[in-house]
Amino acid sequence: MFSSQDEKWMLRAISLAQLGRFTTSPNPNVGAVIVKNDTCIGEGYHRQAGGPHAEVFALQQAGDKAKGATCYVTLEPCSHTGRTAPCAKALIEAGVSRVVVAMQDPNPKVAGKGIALLEAAGIQVDLGLLAEQSRAINVGFLSRMEQKRPYVQLKLAASLDGRTALANGVSKWLTGAKARSDVQLYRAQSCAILSTATTVITDDARLNIREEELPTNVSRLENNQLRQPKKVILDRQHLLTGSEAVFANNAQVIQCVTRLENNSSLPHNAKQLLTKAASDGRIDLASLLHSLAQEHEVNRLWVEAGATLAGSLIAQQLVDELIIYIAPKLLGHLAQPLAVLDNFIALDQVPSLTWHNIEKVGEDIKLTAKFN
Repeated sequence: MFSSQDEKWMLRAISLAQLGRFTTSPNPNVGAVIVKNDTCIGEGYHRQAGGPHAEVFALQQAGDKAKGATCYVTLEPCSHTGRTAPCAKALIEAGVSRVVVAMQDPNPKVAGKGIALLEAAGIQVDLGLLAEQSRAINVGFLSRMEQKRPYVQLKLAASLDGRTALANGVSKWLTGAKARSDVQLYRAQSCAILSTATTVITDDARLNIREEELPTNVSRLENNQLRQPKKVILDRQHLLTGSEAVFANNAQVIQCVTRLENNSSLPHNAKQLLTKAASDGRIDLASLLHSLAQEHEVNRLWVEAGATLAGSLIAQQLVDELIIYIAPKLLGHLAQPLAVLDNFIALDQVPSLTWHNIEKVGEDIKLTAKFN
């Protein structure tokens, strides 16, 4: 069904889509290539929510040459009018003869409607080329659409003996500069960062993207600013006063509470989110993740918190990917643990993981794993 040339051009579309991973939130990453006589006549990628989609940029480059050409696109062309016009209609009007689509869009506003529109216009549509690779560049968007919650990445930093801080709470800096820079890349690709008020106050955390620690090739918004992720802070005890460093930039701070209180002392970029309480009085994490996805369009959630929240997320099977930076240090048995979990009495009860990547980052080791 698909030729080697088809695969070549779809790989190019996928590589283009990845260029938008720092700026497209909450939209998916999409790339498009228009080919005629085995020559690329136009290409593009979605750069920013509210801006033109990938197909539009590609069609602009192709111009009149698009008639009779093939368009390779990583995600089904949209069929509805939102902040931009439908891309399926633009492809029809341009006169392309074939559209190769990596995967169908799970967004119910599209979900096959774009493909149906193209086929009704007499355009040949071939679906499924490099679908898994296309899914891999949009794990957050797909999680929001399919699971109704964000894709959760839990970051932990630990010593070789699995400890995150000394008994007195001191942990700065456990890992090295290159590991901290690596964390900035994850933050830059996330829609939001989740932590707790206790962690924010104890660490004087800003939870922002530190520009000086990013590679120069990290793309920016059209106003030349870095897209800062939202900051989601669990604060059922209303500990935040508004003077904390987490409020330092203009990124939205979502204060998650189980009861609403007057928050007039908090800065303009703060917003309270009333969340369901679990049976133990703590914030119901599953309900919170659902709210973040549906009400705040959070695709990818990066978690930086202490052992209690880490353990709760793991125990409730709400972590999609675990990223641990292991420092070549030993903190001792009295130091603080990696995650607070149940007191297991048999090995078949413990959470089991599969390693997906192991690499050295500076002097530290980064382990990436997913739960079985």
